[in-house]
Amino acid sequence: MLFTRNDKCFYKKKYSLNLNGRLIDLSFPVVMGILNTTPDSFYDGGAYTSDLTILKRSSQIIGEGGEFIDIGAMSTRPGAREISLQQELDRLIPAVKIVRREFPDVALSVDTYRSEVVRLVFREIGDFIVNDISGGTFDNHMFDTVAELNLPYILMHSKGRSDTMQDNPVYEDVVKEVIFFLSSQVQKLKQLGVCDIIIDPGFGFGKTAGHNFELLNRLDAFRIFELPLLVGLSRKAMIWKELNVTPDMSLNGTSVLNTIALAGGSDILRVHDVREAVEAIHLVDKIKKSTK
Repeated sequence: MLFTRNDKCFYKKKYSLNLNGRLIDLSFPVVMGILNTTPDSFYDGGAYTSDLTILKRSSQIIGEGGEFIDIGAMSTRPGAREISLQQELDRLIPAVKIVRREFPDVALSVDTYRSEVVRLVFREIGDFIVNDISGGTFDNHMFDTVAELNLPYILMHSKGRSDTMQDNPVYEDVVKEVIFFLSSQVQKLKQLGVCDIIIDPGFGFGKTAGHNFELLNRLDAFRIFELPLLVGLSRKAMIWKELNVTPDMSLNGTSVLNTIALAGGSDILRVHDVREAVEAIHLVDKIKKSTK
């Protein structure tokens, strides 16, 4: 069996996320807006590095209907070089503090794979969601840290580190292998008592375009987990390279694939363009209701 019961929690369909006693409803798809404080992200690098632009972007995400703001301070795009812990903190801590101060009711997630960053951010702002692109494989202390601090956790699949993950990734069956990895890591988290887990197949992380489209086509296979499913397709290379355009011309393609992801069972869309994702959710819901 993939799943077992333990003392603190057991597997069942998750329709909410517990963030320090606040229940976030996930019975209806929601949007996570991206706030990169990095100078080198593939699409919006350098756009949100001052207090003013960080606040403006946060206000935009909330105003357009975003449920979460996902703040990242280190680019994890394919080919990106790892920065030091201090560089990540210097970018991240001021950003999370100002967003939490000005928008205290919004749910924050922090995009990091370092457990020390998690501890230091928690010390500054309290509860948030940990968004770990490595699924706990880059830092052996991450799972213990998340369990100790009782934080929700986004478990993503990635094949290799950012600077090498696109060097000819090979799978016999990408869907089966990603599910196997996620199920193994979910078991570890559950054994530590971590119940609030979101799974993410990791589109574009150690996968060819073919792998990405196969994952999207078989997204309903991830329902086996009965856990919230996050999909991050926004303006990625699988879109703009296929369409022979650039990232800033790939909004339409993103909306198309987000719609397919919603039909496949996605609960959270992680995006740069919040309004368009919210509209996709509304229209997909309208279609589903019309068929009942």
